[in-house]
Amino acid sequence: MTVMAEIEHPADSGPLTVQDLEGMPGDGRRYELIDGVLVVSPAPGRRHQSIVARLWRVLEAECPPRFDVVLGPFAVHSGDKIELQPDVLVGRDEDFTEKDLPAPPLLAVEVLSPSTAIYDWNLKKAIHERLGTHSFWVIDPVEPALTVFELDVDGNYQQVAKAAGDEVFEAEWPFPVRIVPRELLGRLG
Repeated sequence: MTVMAEIEHPADSGPLTVQDLEGMPGDGRRYELIDGVLVVSPAPGRRHQSIVARLWRVLEAECPPRFDVVLGPFAVHSGDKIELQPDVLVGRDEDFTEKDLPAPPLLAVEVLSPSTAIYDWNLKKAIHERLGTHSFWVIDPVEPALTVFELDVDGNYQQVAKAAGDEVFEAEWPFPVRIVPRELLGRLG
């Protein structure tokens, strides 16, 4: 992960905004904004993308019509200083626009990569907690394992489940779905 500093933005004009992201290159990298600070991640690898695609299919197959399951990169906005792009997200259909989700997702999922693992486990989790994203899942593609965090009554994430290998996670939120981490690897497992 790299924090990009060489962009056309005057140093004295303050933090970057979501509008500044519109000028970023379409180079396969992921450009996110955290409290006005640009975070650039390299393009994900094959294993990562395979897991993302399989998870999307599992979620999409069970998704009720009032929700939508979207693959990243797809922008989640909060004000003009935060734009996140979860690997997979679930939101209420009515909350989406054609280009973004300007409301907290019901579920945000991050699949770890060597270059983004610390960022996903810490900063992105903290930002989703602050936004009020009810459920945050982290998938470790190496083990493979799924760790599930949900907001408690005080608005803090608590780990509510972990499934590894062939263990089954029966999600209830945002809708019932069965996840087996090893199955997300497909042929790569």
